[in-house]
This record gives sequence, C-alpha cells and structure tokens, in this order.
Amino acid sequence: MGLFKLQKKCDATSARAGTLKTDHGHIETPVFMPVGTQATVKALSPEELKAAGTQIILGNTYHLYLRPGCDIVGRFAGLHRFMHWDRPILTDSGGFQVFSLAKLRKLTEEGYAFQSHIDGSRHMLSPEKSIEVQICLNSDIIMCLDQCLEHPATHEQATAALALTTRWAKRCKAFWQEQTDQRNSLFGIVQGGMFPDLRSRSAEEIAKIGFPGFAVGGLSVGEPKELMMEMVAHTLPLLPADRPRYIMGVGTPEDLVELVGLGADMFDCVMPTRNARNGQMFTERGTINICNARFREDEGPVDPSCDCYTCRHYSLAYLRHLYTAREILAYRLNTIHNIHYYVNLVKAMREAILAGRFDHFKKAFYSKRQRTDS
Repeated sequence: MGLFKLQKKCDATSARAGTLKTDHGHIETPVFMPVGTQATVKALSPEELKAAGTQIILGNTYHLYLRPGCDIVGRFAGLHRFMHWDRPILTDSGGFQVFSLAKLRKLTEEGYAFQSHIDGSRHMLSPEKSIEVQICLNSDIIMCLDQCLEHPATHEQATAALALTTRWAKRCKAFWQEQTDQRNSLFGIVQGGMFPDLRSRSAEEIAKIGFPGFAVGGLSVGEPKELMMEMVAHTLPLLPADRPRYIMGVGTPEDLVELVGLGADMFDCVMPTRNARNGQMFTERGTINICNARFREDEGPVDPSCDCYTCRHYSLAYLRHLYTAREILAYRLNTIHNIHYYVNLVKAMREAILAGRFDHFKKAFYSKRQRTDS
C-alpha cells in the first residue's frame, strides 16, 4: 500500500508538500501526471518523459481493456514492462470513457453495460471488473469506479449518483482487499455534482470507507471555473489530511496554482499534450500559438526561461515552420516543451512550499502572465 507523508504546509494558504511511496518509486507532491491513455503519452518516448522530470503517468482502463486487452498486457506482467516505463503509473477506472465514448451504454446497480466504440462488442464494466483490469495492468495507484454526471445535473440526479458511487466504492475496496496484497493504492472518489451539501455527504461516506488516497471527481465537466473552485475549496478540507488528494482532469496552469493553494496534491490533464498538437505552447508569460505570423522570423526559443530540449535547441521560426508544414517532429517538440512546463511548474510550487514562500510564488506567477495571441 502506498504511504503518504506530509512534509510541509504553507502558513498563508492550504498548499502542502509531501511524498507518496509506491513500488516503482517515491512521488514528490504536488505532482502533475501526463496522460498516457493507451500506454503512451502521445508523441513522447519514456526517455523524453523522464528528461522532462515526469514522476508518474496516467493510463486508461477502458482503452487498455479493449485494446490490446489484459491477455496481452498480462504477458508482460503489467504496463511497466509493456510500455518500457519503470516509474509509477496511475490508472483511472474507465467509467468516464464508458460514459463519453461507448456507442450504447446502460447504467445499472451492477455497473456499466456498453458496446465498444472500436468494434461494437458488448461488455460489462462493474466495480469488480474495473479493479480486476487495473490489477492486471499492475498500476501503482488504481481508482474506484464511480458514476459520472453531466453538467448541469439536478440535486436529485446528483444524490442518486453519489449514493451509487458510495455503494460501488465499497465493492471496489472489498474486491481489492480480496484479490491483492494491497501493495498498490486504491483511491476513493468524491462526487456530489455542484452541490456543497452533497459534496459534504460524499466526502464523509468515502472517507468512512477508508482508502490510501482520495480523489475529487465530477469537475471540469462544463461548469463555470468559479463554481469548480468553490466545490474544491469546500471538499478538500473534508478529506483526511494524512492522505493524498487528487483533482481529476484539471486543468490550465492557473488552475494548478489555485488548486495547490487550496490543498490539492495530484493532477492530470490532457491539455499540455493535446494543445501541443494544436500549436498552443505554455510559457512563463502566458500561452502562445506557434502558427502566429509574428514568429515567422523569430530566432529565439519558445520560452527564454525554459531549459527543456526544445527551447535549448530550436527557434520559434523553426517550430512554426514544422507546425505549418504538419511535420511529425512539430508534435514531438511542442509536446516536450509543454510537458516540461507543466511538470516544472508544479515542481516550482513544491519548492516554494518547502521554502515557506508559496504565497510569494503565486504573486510572482500572476505578475509574469500577459495577454498573448490565442
């Protein structure tokens, strides 16, 4: 079972720094986890991820269950050897992907009955099946299956989803305890829609079941940013302080700074990789679009303050040329930079917390931001 140790808490905010022990190494928090949906972070090799400072990546249960399947990954004793990654891996439960991708799906007490978006084959993703697949993937951190909700949802809908999420969490924990030696960590997920009373109820129920870590789900699903932050600010203090707190699927650099200040420890988001493939680069000054004509003759790097491989070796003019020509190298170089930016932003926040200067870091972060082309 993973072991979380809290090292330092900010006096002026709720920001905190800690370490999480896993079989594949220690994770220093706060931490950003690049998304490797299909056992690969798009466009990057494991060596490039390590060079960017990546400590842990995320894999997707739904996609890997359907393709290549547990029969294949099992031959390699899990994802680590299959994808040549020897550091920690977190896998999500697959519930959100069933909710958003499956051709036909039906939610029952048993789980999600669905048809594959790949070939139409029929499957049942129950709490036990989700944990079984994640055990096969041999991830260091596995997630309970929960019910996903669209926004907006009514109080009645959110109440029903919360209750089902709690019942499923109990089944997930029971199966995990029966089938493993608990060297990996199972995280429970708090739901409750955009209703503070339901968030309180869910946090209490999930915490009572007891897990090595906790996640706040059902965010960044179309709600206003202010409402998302309100739900996080309400929920995080209700979770055990001696366990890691994971905000799922969020977000922009500004989101991460705010969420760390609220006491969150772990994050994942497709934004740095997806946006890199769309030509958007994250910098200390803000975001830039690499295809902008003003970069056509620019001999400087994407970010003068960045020491990533891309910024050390390539000019904005060259990166713009690659992107407008749709060269594959554009996606690799852009992604290297964006992953480096995200990983090192969170690393800098950790260092600031440990030094007792997170509030100063936050002020400096915003003072450097400026409006750029979007």
